[in-house]
Amino acid sequence: MNRIRLIPIRRLATAVAGLALTWLGLAVAAPAAFAVTEPAPDGGSAGGPASSGIVTVTRTVVVGGMPGWQIALIAVGAALAAAGLAVLTYRARSGRKSALSAV
Repeated sequence: MNRIRLIPIRRLATAVAGLALTWLGLAVAAPAAFAVTEPAPDGGSAGGPASSGIVTVTRTVVVGGMPGWQIALIAVGAALAAAGLAVLTYRARSGRKSALSAV
């Protein structure tokens, strides 16, 4: 089969697959995005120990988050990985191009 005819079909299939996955992601995330807590019919809160007058106290065990040096290390690693992939992509694309002859 001719390679020229295959390329538009692949692009079309990729676009259709991307749109299908986008709609699937929206369909999965939509119920959580529109979730609402309904009030109880008697005007109180909707169930749980708080509606019976019991107050619960939650204490945080870990106060901090990720230290700044770890965030910086992750950012540097991501930048190096992106630069490496860019160089590999550039070399792969330049290797496919036909050599131009100087006249």
